[in-house]
Amino acid sequence: MSAAVHVVVGAGQTGANAAVAMREAGFVGSILLIGEEAHKPYERPPLSKAALTEDPAPPPAWVVQDARFEALNIELRLSTKATSLDVAGKRLSLSDGSELAFDKLLFATGGRPRKLGLPGHERIHYVRTLEDAAGLRPLLVPGARVVCIGAGVIGLETAASAKHQGCDVTVLEAAPTALGRGMAPEMARWVVWLHERHGVPVHLGVQLAAVEADRVTLANGRAFPADVVVAGVGMIRNTELAQAAGLEVDNGIVVDEFGRTAMPGIFAAGDVAAFWHPVLNRRLRLETWKHAQNHGIAVGRAMAGLPDEYHDVPWFWTDQHGVSMQVAGLASDAIDSVLRGDETAESFSAWHFDGAGRVVAVTGVNAARDVRVGIALIARGAVIAPSVLVDPATKLQALMKG
Repeated sequence: MSAAVHVVVGAGQTGANAAVAMREAGFVGSILLIGEEAHKPYERPPLSKAALTEDPAPPPAWVVQDARFEALNIELRLSTKATSLDVAGKRLSLSDGSELAFDKLLFATGGRPRKLGLPGHERIHYVRTLEDAAGLRPLLVPGARVVCIGAGVIGLETAASAKHQGCDVTVLEAAPTALGRGMAPEMARWVVWLHERHGVPVHLGVQLAAVEADRVTLANGRAFPADVVVAGVGMIRNTELAQAAGLEVDNGIVVDEFGRTAMPGIFAAGDVAAFWHPVLNRRLRLETWKHAQNHGIAVGRAMAGLPDEYHDVPWFWTDQHGVSMQVAGLASDAIDSVLRGDETAESFSAWHFDGAGRVVAVTGVNAARDVRVGIALIARGAVIAPSVLVDPATKLQALMKG
């Protein structure tokens, strides 16, 4: 009897962690990790930060070192695209003309930048790959006029990096607030204040018209000088292969709390997955470094026969203008917020509550300890009086034991 074969489509943060996890969980068959890029799996968060600002440019942050892949007998096939999937026959066709038979398959295909179709769109840079960062880096020179389109995490991180390099930076955002649903409105306003304090104006609620040779023009005729234009306006999940194969897709490949699709032997994890969260009792679609890592690990273990419910509290971080911010939970669920500390201080946190008084999110500004406590409270659905959290005499660690 031949050994089982597990195929992972997508050689990024999720796919690499899933492959390692299934081997460490005891799977003894073949593991093939297939990626479209020429690079072995690398982490993307540095691309909008250190990859643009450090001198000399830092090496890629590899997810797994070559020796580790070799020790675990995980085969990498890079510069290779999966072109079609026969779910019933359990066969995968590749761009090199070959075909793979498999027992289980994981979609870890992530996403790609959402691109703008404006006149002059060919001038716009995006930050998603090593090549993107390498191409943008030499353009961020002192005095360069940089327009960042989009006030999400990528757009604002890139704006902060460009400012660090001495550029004249402006941020344009179509929505009335920055950071979408990722941060509570009051904290999103604080982040805008942070940028403007560092000389980066953020214009909200604007409608773009065109990217011209030396400017970005709005629908109302106003123009912003631009030598460099960068856009961070969201991501499109790479679900086309799954959809063509007949899998259920709802802005992501639909899976349960173990990463399983409705098709036996087919799984999905990371950015591309619309997964069921058993604690929050809803389907989520997350695009964060921690989720990409931990969901990959959980689903890899499930594929190896060690299924555990994936119920991590959502969490992400961002570094902008030398300030480290972390958000745990779902700030979009909040109807009320309080501050622990002073928002003009170097460190403080904001605590966010739903209508029942439960802590549903916490935002920490240089306050990692507060966020760790918040994760514990969110995970157990804790109801904490806002006055308790505001009181500087309250020992947050004690609340974790409550």
